[in-house]
Amino acid sequence: MSEDHPIGLSIRGAVKVYPGTRALKGVDFDIRMGAVNVLVGENGAGKSTLMKIIAGVEELNEGEILLNGEAVTFRSKDDAVRAGIGIVFQELNLFAEMTVAENVFIGRERARMGIDIDGDAETEQTSLLMKRLEQTIAPDTVLGHLRIGQQQIVEIAKALAQDVNILILDEPTSALSAHEVDVLFRVIEDLKRQGVGIVYISHRLEELIRVGDYITVLRDGEITGARSMQGVDIPWIVHAMIGDKSKDFASATNHEFGVEAFRAEDVCLPRPGGGFIVDHLSLSVRAGEVLGLYGLMGAGRTEFLECVMAQHHGSTGRYYVYAEELRSHSVAGRISKGIALVPEDRKRDGLVQIMSIRENLTLSSIRRIARLFHLDPVREVKKAAEYIKRLTIKVSNPENPVSSLSGGNQQKVVIGKALMTEPRVLLMDEPSRGIDIGAKAEIYRLIRKLASEGLAILFVTSDLEEVMALADRIAVMADGRKTGEFPNTARAADIIAAATPRKQKDTAA
Repeated sequence: MSEDHPIGLSIRGAVKVYPGTRALKGVDFDIRMGAVNVLVGENGAGKSTLMKIIAGVEELNEGEILLNGEAVTFRSKDDAVRAGIGIVFQELNLFAEMTVAENVFIGRERARMGIDIDGDAETEQTSLLMKRLEQTIAPDTVLGHLRIGQQQIVEIAKALAQDVNILILDEPTSALSAHEVDVLFRVIEDLKRQGVGIVYISHRLEELIRVGDYITVLRDGEITGARSMQGVDIPWIVHAMIGDKSKDFASATNHEFGVEAFRAEDVCLPRPGGGFIVDHLSLSVRAGEVLGLYGLMGAGRTEFLECVMAQHHGSTGRYYVYAEELRSHSVAGRISKGIALVPEDRKRDGLVQIMSIRENLTLSSIRRIARLFHLDPVREVKKAAEYIKRLTIKVSNPENPVSSLSGGNQQKVVIGKALMTEPRVLLMDEPSRGIDIGAKAEIYRLIRKLASEGLAILFVTSDLEEVMALADRIAVMADGRKTGEFPNTARAADIIAAATPRKQKDTAA
């Protein structure tokens, strides 16, 4: 099989270091031409980092890239594009206010006589690409008017327009319908016949077996398995992904849980174009309990928390805090009833970077520290100092901008801001995202301490080790639905199996 698929690009001894973490640890990776090279691993394993290096977005600290046997250096994405490498990123890289055709050719505009943009040529080429992808999307449609799955198709068309020799697809089907996935797979087969080497990243394990020719597994920045896809099954992939993580991660619980503190019933969030992002989800958390909600990208975890916080007006369902039904449909109303959220993206949704540490801490609880209609500066300073001490936030001066702090201390500020609202239920979205291992341990200790004080905590994560180490009980989501519930002593393989979306398996049947 390998003789029919020569190696087009190789990485040898790849090392990539970020502050506080070693993302790649001497990785060797081959891309075979005319084949689908599957790359799989848990979140944080290093998959996207490796692909960004191949696509010229990031540079290696150590190691080399060989293209057709010759050493090359990609210092920018343009260098990689000139070498025939295209990538469809996990996060869409499009402009909502521009048309489909403009997005497809952004940065590579077709020129007429070297003077102006040949819009007619771009429209014609975009129409052909849409026809190839079996879509009826008009090239002059403003991208922001399309549903997310159609935007994903435009991102794929943008890569196909480059006439690439190597195409990297990072979670390309996360927002696609079953029909659109089938179309994409037919396009992939066509590209293989043309000799294009494809790197395919997905959490959908059945999908990988269906489409892949070769598989490479990453775990914690290292290769743990690389072989032909022949004979590979899901148990082999899971074992290579998690290794010995099936051991007991349960943490000791030294306190009794109280009464039911929070319950969500039949929560639904419709998906534009049909179906549900959150599909009739129900769960509950007791006082003093830490409930982990585990799922992969696109499972609907973040959207569920946003529904709880009344951030989606189109959502339906019922919510109860200590048996009292929540009637308010505003974020402020939910906070007043004792629910607080630590968002996934602290820089975008949790902090105001130009404001001080003190101001960020008190931002959500100004009414609590105000006297009549005026802010009490002395009380604010005292309250901020109290939470800085309580959460051991390392600051030289509370008046410094919050952007001066490390990622872990910024996360503590976001948690402190939520705790200042005196919640009875704390929602946390990826609580250890983007922080180093030391800060992660501190956040874990803080969560356990808060739970021991009687706070009900619901956190969502795509980190298997995190949910097994931190949760008293684990609920699993896939495709918007709750697909399982486990004690913290459950086997890692069972949790991963419950989190694996089934749509593609049903489609293939």
